Amino acid sequence: MAGMTNNQIVRHMAEKLEMNNKTAAAFLENLAETAIKETKKNGVFIIPGLGRLVKSNRKARMGRNPQTGEPIKIAAKTVVKFRVAKAAKDSIAPKK
Repeated sequence: MAGMTNNQIVRHMAEKLEMNNKTAAAFLENLAETAIKETKKNGVFIIPGLGRLVKSNRKARMGRNPQTGEPIKIAAKTVVKFRVAKAAKDSIAPKK
């Protein structure tokens, strides 16, 4: 099952907000650029009602090569996580 494509999202937003496709596409592009820039700079970017992008540091750790079983050192690195807002989570997958 495939999600909406970029063009479908742009058309949907343009229709819903009564604007042209070019403006809706520019808004989406600007939102993505802002999210990336702010997450890089401040370590977090919140999209109200949806969730937050969070920059996180992973420590170095020991792993295991699955083919040979020999231990290998995995270097520390920075990763980005998306944490879904409680309201969005409860709306999409309500507790039973």
